[in-house]
Amino acid sequence: MSSNRTDSSPGLKREAGVIGLLYASLGAIIGSGWLKGPLNAAVHAGPLSLFSWIIGGVAILLLAIVYAELATLFPRAGAVVHFPRLTHGSLLARIWSWILFLAYVSVAPAEVVASLNYLDVLVKRLSLHWIPPFIYRSAGGANLLTGTGMIIAIAMLAVFTLLNFLGIKWAMRISNTAGWWKLAVPLLTAIMLLAVGHHWQNFHINPAESRSQVEGIFTSLSTAGVLFSFLGFRQAVELAGESTNPKRNIPIAVVGSVLIGLLIYLLLQAGFIASVDPHTLAQTGWAKITTAGYLAQFGAAPLAAAAQALGLVWLTYILYVDAVISPGGTGFIYITTSARVISAMGSDHLIHKVFSKLNRNGVPWVACVLAFLVGIIFLLPLPSWSQLVGYISSVSVLSYGIGPVVLLSLRKMRPESEYPRPFRLPAARILAPITFIISNLMIYWSGLKTLEVLMIALAVIFIAFIAWRLLNGRSLGELAWRSTWWVAPYLLGLVLLDYIGPHHLVGGINLMPFPYDTLVVAAFSLGIFYLAVHSSVSIEELETYIATQEL
Repeated sequence: MSSNRTDSSPGLKREAGVIGLLYASLGAIIGSGWLKGPLNAAVHAGPLSLFSWIIGGVAILLLAIVYAELATLFPRAGAVVHFPRLTHGSLLARIWSWILFLAYVSVAPAEVVASLNYLDVLVKRLSLHWIPPFIYRSAGGANLLTGTGMIIAIAMLAVFTLLNFLGIKWAMRISNTAGWWKLAVPLLTAIMLLAVGHHWQNFHINPAESRSQVEGIFTSLSTAGVLFSFLGFRQAVELAGESTNPKRNIPIAVVGSVLIGLLIYLLLQAGFIASVDPHTLAQTGWAKITTAGYLAQFGAAPLAAAAQALGLVWLTYILYVDAVISPGGTGFIYITTSARVISAMGSDHLIHKVFSKLNRNGVPWVACVLAFLVGIIFLLPLPSWSQLVGYISSVSVLSYGIGPVVLLSLRKMRPESEYPRPFRLPAARILAPITFIISNLMIYWSGLKTLEVLMIALAVIFIAFIAWRLLNGRSLGELAWRSTWWVAPYLLGLVLLDYIGPHHLVGGINLMPFPYDTLVVAAFSLGIFYLAVHSSVSIEELETYIATQEL
């Protein structure tokens, strides 16, 4: 782990500057989440939804700083794939690579679905009846793709993939160009809603709704898309191997994108709250605000509906156009970074090495193709934006929760006195376990159903992996069980905690009421954290891996 090494991604071109990395992360943060997040969060928590964004932003900021330290130590493309391997061996790296794979390749399809959802609304608003619908509303209220919508969604994913073949310089140019637009429109929207709406009485808390809104602060983190909105910070981490100056660029891009994103989301949430008609709110309350006339009619585009109700018709059409562009831009950059994660898996022998193959532009093109194909699969069983977001939020936070464990393990095995950090997390012994606790609380609040789907998927993949090894005559004893065994009680424990948690909050059986469940999850997380750090590989194993990978 040489802190002076700058070229640890052979074949990739170092052409991503600080602005490109900042816009890659910020462009992923300002995707589809800002278009629906303010309404969804308000339904759960009313005016207290502002705290949802603050808590979510602070939690992700802590994770971002953890990964800023790790990524400056290992400026490699798809760096997060390599981190677990450093401190806990190949088996944990393999398990976490599956989690990362599921987290990354599912985002682009979610953004494409959101883009088509808004395009469908725009077509209806313009009365373009000759264009077939892309979306239909199912009996359960989810926005699902039609056959036409599915074809267009696949075509959009294909275009994103082909554009990525041009190289990282072109990917950053596209991201930068879209970035200015994606920043300007949300800021304009927030300012106009605050300036024209100014229904400040909406920020008062109704005592009858106060308890449910306090709980809604936490449930909205996952179910309303709050966490989903912030997870784009990781783009700069994945592109570290193509940065011109990773030691400087990565911390600025990672931390800067989260802070700017948090400011924009707070302004948007405040603007939406201030724009709601107080008379309508008095009749419905925040929990049923989507039944209000203008929001019920254009619920797929709540900010546009709010702008229209305030007489800002011109802003309505800007929002409809942006609602098509913003998610598309985010989908594009996620294809870029998904390919880097898959390529890193290939270079670390976690999947076939063909997936790390580069084209003449230094792009892992086989990995791009795989991201495209798997993205299509995610469109089929989960063609609703809300369904995808709930899944992605939990799997993404789980995939990044390993970061604090890796960081403190490395601090133990390679102390700062001998191996200075280009960028460091202050008070790591305190903040690393706190960050791990927060990550697990985010997973817990995503709910039992979401966690069950994730665990079943991981179990199927793990069983298939074990069966493959046995069929090929490979010993299971070669796997790094000693440094990985803690994962079983960790994952099963998370499911159990959701199962005994409050039904209205996480879908459990009410054996552990709110807020005591939060304390139990925190205590459980703290125990798992120190168990994981204690189970790290020996210093000799770490040194061997560093030497073979030329880190």
